[in-house]
Amino acid sequence: MNILNTEQTRKADKFTIDTEPISSIDLMERAAVAFTEKFTELYPNPQKVQIVCGLGNNGGDGLVVARMLHQSGYDIKVYVVNYASQRSKDFSENLLLLKDQCEVWFIDSVDDLYLIRSVIIDALLGSGLSRKLSALLGEVVEVINNSGNEVVSVDSPTGLFTEKSNDESDIIIRATHTITFQTPKLAFLLPQNDEMVGEWHAVDIGLNLSFLDESETNHRLVESKFIQEITKQRSKNSHKGTFGSALLIAGSYGMMGAAVLAAKSCLRSGVGKLTVHSIPAGNEILQISVPEAMFSPAPDNDSGYINSFFYAEDLEKYQAIGVGPGIGVDVNVRQSLNVLIEVCRELNKPLIIDADGLNNIAQSPLTIARLPEKTVLTPHLGEFKRLVGKSWKNDYERLELLTDFAQKNKVVVCLKGVNTAVALPDGRVYFNTTGNSGLATAGSGDVLTGMILSFLAQGYEPYQAAILGVYEHGLAGDRAAEKRSQRALIAGDIIEEIR
Repeated sequence: MNILNTEQTRKADKFTIDTEPISSIDLMERAAVAFTEKFTELYPNPQKVQIVCGLGNNGGDGLVVARMLHQSGYDIKVYVVNYASQRSKDFSENLLLLKDQCEVWFIDSVDDLYLIRSVIIDALLGSGLSRKLSALLGEVVEVINNSGNEVVSVDSPTGLFTEKSNDESDIIIRATHTITFQTPKLAFLLPQNDEMVGEWHAVDIGLNLSFLDESETNHRLVESKFIQEITKQRSKNSHKGTFGSALLIAGSYGMMGAAVLAAKSCLRSGVGKLTVHSIPAGNEILQISVPEAMFSPAPDNDSGYINSFFYAEDLEKYQAIGVGPGIGVDVNVRQSLNVLIEVCRELNKPLIIDADGLNNIAQSPLTIARLPEKTVLTPHLGEFKRLVGKSWKNDYERLELLTDFAQKNKVVVCLKGVNTAVALPDGRVYFNTTGNSGLATAGSGDVLTGMILSFLAQGYEPYQAAILGVYEHGLAGDRAAEKRSQRALIAGDIIEEIR
């Protein structure tokens, strides 16, 4: 799904109105139907609902919703905030339609607003806001936020900028739910806005699909349909060689668990063969924990780290290489990693680097510049900060740094977190839609590394392997949380729920 900006959304509305054809007020009616269906799903028992409306089309949406909820048995009270002298045409028409159905109060001063215990629908301004709230609008929003009621925003929380960062002092609705039209706003996918957006839901209002699909944007939302399209079908005539041979370089003294988790998830994700290269002392651990994997011992040494990786003649038999989980940060490890990177460049081998692999290359900008094209990197926020060598003021700036880093170095970067962002060398960023807070647990990233390595070995393009790995990792985490709860979830549970 393309994530559109405000101007593109306006054009999508106009294109739909012109080509369907449909009047703007009928499109508003259709949007309100979609909103109401989702609202009654979230709040299924008819109850008291207060709807606070502005004077534009977002307020018009609220008036239509008021009419529909009233007809469905909800106890509705509508407030219209008179913050300006002009009203939109569709707002005025829907105000007349509502006139004889439920109570409407006009608010000229914040003292006129008497909120009771109920669900509040925020239909003040919606998306497209360009200025911070002040005067009456700001006062009304503060009263709503301090009411102690659950709030459901229409399209976007009032006061939230959808394409740039708000200041900390800005007055913004703190929604429990946001029901947005057709596609989410970029702001909804950035953690800094979680408190304002709450849980968001995109509802289909029937905008022209061809226009939406053809709109030029670098921001995309990963949906199950896209995953189904890129997932390879397994032939009944396959053998283990069909699904590739992967090499995983992982583990060190005291960190063999990382190697075990990555190895198990790699195998569970469908790779044909897996070899784990690690310290000699890790042999028994791997052979007992993951008997399906082969073991390749590094030369023995006293450091507790892998002090030698592989050279060209050793790597030719593998379809993909993964390095990083639990290997430690050490000068000898770093030197071996540099050699591995050069060999992968020479042989054009798909490569994924995670964890300590990232911490090692972050110490050398020259090493980052030498990464093979389309190498997959999977940093968490701290590792990404070390990679780019700087911090950021807000999530919009962080997203810009992520996009620039992927383009400059021609790599695929999975920046882990809520709605994990997968940045591609061509400037596109795919936001993930699966997963939960239970995935914030030790070893979860090692599981993801193994999954992406498996998909690389099976012949997926690096961007496909990254997006598919992130999506399926989150989906497995969702299944695990259903059984264990988010709080009790551990990394091994994720592996058991890979499908």
